[in-house]
Amino acid sequence: MASWPSWLFRRETLLAGAALILAAGALVAWYWLQATVLTIAVAPRDGTEPELIKAYADGLEADRAGIRLKILSLDDVRESAAALQDGRADLAVVRPDVSLPTNGLTLAILRDQAMLIAAPEASGIRSFPKLAGKRLGIAAHKDADVRLLQNLLGYYGLTLDTGAGANAGASAGPVPPRGVRLVPVDHAAVAAALRARQIDAFVSIIAPSAPKALELVAAVQSVSRGGKVDFVAVSEDDAIIERFPKLQAVTIPGGLFGGQPKLPEDDVKTVGASYRLMARASLGRVLAADVTQHLFEMRTTAGQATAAADYILAPAYETTAAATSARIPIHPGAIDYFEREQHSFVDRYGDTLYLIAALAGGLASALAWLRQRLANLRRERIDEVMDRLLAIIDEARTLSDPAALAALTVEIDRLATDVVRYARAREPDARTMAAVSIAIETAKATVAECRQALAGREPPAAPGAGKLRLHLAGTDAPA
Repeated sequence: MASWPSWLFRRETLLAGAALILAAGALVAWYWLQATVLTIAVAPRDGTEPELIKAYADGLEADRAGIRLKILSLDDVRESAAALQDGRADLAVVRPDVSLPTNGLTLAILRDQAMLIAAPEASGIRSFPKLAGKRLGIAAHKDADVRLLQNLLGYYGLTLDTGAGANAGASAGPVPPRGVRLVPVDHAAVAAALRARQIDAFVSIIAPSAPKALELVAAVQSVSRGGKVDFVAVSEDDAIIERFPKLQAVTIPGGLFGGQPKLPEDDVKTVGASYRLMARASLGRVLAADVTQHLFEMRTTAGQATAAADYILAPAYETTAAATSARIPIHPGAIDYFEREQHSFVDRYGDTLYLIAALAGGLASALAWLRQRLANLRRERIDEVMDRLLAIIDEARTLSDPAALAALTVEIDRLATDVVRYARAREPDARTMAAVSIAIETAKATVAECRQALAGREPPAAPGAGKLRLHLAGTDAPA
């Protein structure tokens, strides 16, 4: 049988192996305790979302949370949706009416926008059909906002005229009877444009409670003699949402803009779009719940950096089935947070704990087997020596050749030398060494007895042998 190297059984070697196992376990634990880094695609650059997500990322790092955000800044929400779609991002700021990734699920609404159309009371513009042949002012806008307005006007059989020019001075030409001319107007010039009859109403796709929305309504109110403002309502909001499913119904509550009389007098139904934080559908449920929880719990902290944190809200839904089967579904992990059904520590890490326990049990069994194996290997050579010594004892009694017995004596000495070297290297137990000593002594004694017995059976010497005989010249007499 092949012998194992002696250094393998030394105490230093075993301690070094145990240290390596502990180091490997520590490395695995360190890896599991590292924060999870998620890439988030953020757009548009000129929106409020980049500042909000930056404040969120800073808050996560400051709190040493288990999640970190790697921000991927993009110019347009189409690009951020594409980044989520093709796997470059785990999270993304998405505007569903512009581009909705097929693998995206909602975590939260970052900003709800409503189509706000306001006009002085004297204009008589209270519904979309009343916009026919009118000039509609709009401030800095995005292509998606223009498309949203165009779709709504088209629903009412109106066309949007955007080719009138790039400034308010180009609004002097006639407007087609079934058309609505869009006239660019700066926020600060809304009241002046209304007084000069360059525009008849003003439109903005904006969060109704945003400071700019309040300023725009105040500008329109300043032009109205009685201080009253008409808001264009979308009474067919359910039908429009059915027609354009990526939009959403929005209600502007009565009295939101204050004033005397209050503005608006009653709730105003309209439609709008939303900027949403979406996650890839394959993102783990627990991780999605944690992201959503941090987002809402850090609103106060993020609010110190940007007012956009005040507009974060949970997506509305009635039942879990409705939330997960909607046209813009909600991530199950976000639902767990909203419904306070987040998994406990055991629920989250039960499988991992079970795996660790199984691995620990397997490791303990392997160590026990290794210990037993090493113990067997330690005794293996001793057993071979003892077997040979017992064989020598039996063999010595059958030999009649003094040379063969002498060879057995030499072999016994060699075996004793091997035992001494082995004992110094591998430290066998005392009982084993006592048994080996007895075997060695017995073998030596047996060989010695056999040699003595063999010497007693030698033939006697010839007569006269051993006597000194003197030979004298001429005589043959014994001395």
